[in-house]
Formats: sequence, structure tokens, C-alpha cells
Amino acid sequence: MSAAPAYTVVVRTLGRPCLAECLRALAAAQGHPPHEVIVVDDRPPTDPDTGLPLEAAGQLLDRVRALRTGGKGAAAARNAGWRTVRTPWTVFLDDDVRVLPDWSRGLADDLRAAGAHVGGIRGRLRVPLPPDRRRARGERAIGGLENAAWTTADMAYRTAALIQVGGFEEHFPGAFREDAGLARRMERAGWTLHRGTRLTRPRGGPSHWWASLPAQRGDQTLTSRLYGPDRWARALATRGRLPGHVAVTGAALATAVCALTGRRRAAAVCAALWTLGTAEFAVARFRPGPRTAREMAGMLGTSVVVPPLAVRQWLRGAVRHRGAVPGAA
Repeated sequence: MSAAPAYTVVVRTLGRPCLAECLRALAAAQGHPPHEVIVVDDRPPTDPDTGLPLEAAGQLLDRVRALRTGGKGAAAARNAGWRTVRTPWTVFLDDDVRVLPDWSRGLADDLRAAGAHVGGIRGRLRVPLPPDRRRARGERAIGGLENAAWTTADMAYRTAALIQVGGFEEHFPGAFREDAGLARRMERAGWTLHRGTRLTRPRGGPSHWWASLPAQRGDQTLTSRLYGPDRWARALATRGRLPGHVAVTGAALATAVCALTGRRRAAAVCAALWTLGTAEFAVARFRPGPRTAREMAGMLGTSVVVPPLAVRQWLRGAVRHRGAVPGAA
């Protein structure tokens, strides 16, 4: 059997405690250790420099190297990491994943089997199910990674392919769709992307009740302009509810306008439509979950705020990226 190609792991982090568990699991994986582990510290300069738990890497500690990017975003941080790589393959891991004990052996098999035309190989993500209840909304969101096509939670790219296409698109401000953008450009450059055999476990557990609010910052407008209306099918991702959010937000604004202009009956009708739309959204969100009082209260509260936030982000993106050319990236 031929030797597996060498690889370097790049982990972008915001200094979360889960980084220690990620590094600990990576050190425990046996079979084909990384040539180097590059931890990219992307905390903003205003955050206190409390250090990173690099000692958790154990036997890999002498192979760990840290970089600081100062809060430039996920794409810029990963680019800073892979551009210092000296191995044929670069493996991106999120700091909230835990590779399984046989991960490095599975990665070796994936890399060894890759033909010259293969530019990327994604890992298989497995999210543990709660044994005694249904998944909460945050857990369902994490579970969606199992079928996502191009997520950098565990994604190996040929370093030469990254050089050819220029890496991640840094005009994506957050950790949202920059991974799909890179994969799309890889395919346009003639590379193929495969699903590997190695297993990785994203961090599970319930999230904060307000976690859906910052999630609205994802720049879907830019993604749509660059990659077209079929981007969701290619990414194997679920589509959002923007048309419904526009209708609900419009009903709320119409309620206010009608009330201010003295049109009470019209205001009542618009308020009823807003209430029904908000209630439908809330029910659709908490129906699959554990239906606890805490979960239901959180879903009801955020269901009032999410539609206008989503519409605001969409409008901002439409103005900010009005010059983006489809297919240019």
C-alpha cells in the first residue's frame, strides 16, 4: 500500500473553550498524524488576549503553530492559515468539532484514493441524537451539517487547488457560505469534490434561545447574486423563508401605518395577518423539537424578531452587492 500524502490541519478559532476538546481529539486520532496544526486566532483586537489552550494538543504540541488575524472573518482567517501550508493537502476543521479515534486513518484512505482530478474531500459528520427527547432547534441546526455538501467543519482541499482558485472569498463577512463559494469555484476550475469515509462529530447540545438572531447576519443576497438560484440544491442546504418574512414584516409595517393614519379597520386586519404569520412561523419552528416550555417561549420570542431582521439583512445586501456579477466568482 502506498504512503498517504502529508497534510496540514487549519483550525480557525474565536477562542472558545471547545478548541481544547478539538485539539485533544486530534491528538488522540491514530494512524496518520498531521504534518502541522495551524491554529488561526481570529478574535478581534478588542478582545482580551487570554491565550489559547494549545497544550491540549498533547503529543502534537510541537507541531502546533498559532497565527493571529485580528477578527478579519472566517474566510480571511482560513486563507491566512492555508497560505503558510507546505504539504500537498490542507484539512480545515472548525474549532467545535471532535474527530473520532480512527479519523486520521480514514483521512489517509481518503487522500490515498484521491485521483489527480480530485480537489477536495469532505468528511462525514455525525451528530449524536439525544437518547431521551427530540432535538432542540439548535441541535437540529447542527444536525443539518450531516448533509451539507461543502462545510469546512471537516474539509480537505488539495493545496495546489487552493492556490489555483485563490482560496476563500473574503468579501463574505462571516462563517456563512464562504465554504460553498470556494467549492463552487473549485468545480468551475475543473476540480471534483468527493465525500470521504472519515467521521467527525460536531459539538452538540442545546443552544441559547436567541441563537437564531445572529444567524440572520449570513449574506444570502451575495450568495444568490454570485451563484444563482440553484445554489441551495448544489450545497444540499435547506432554503430559508425570506418570502414569508417579507410578508410578515410588511403586515407589521402596514399595521403601524394604518394605525397612525386613523384607519382602524385596516390596521386590525393587518395586525391579524401579522399575528397569524408570526404564530405559523413559531409553530413551524418548535413543532419538531422537545416542546418544552423554555423551547416554546424562546421560539415565540425570536419568531417576532427574526422576520424583520432577515428582511433588513436582505435589503442591506441588495444595496451593498448590487454590482456583484453572477458567475464572476
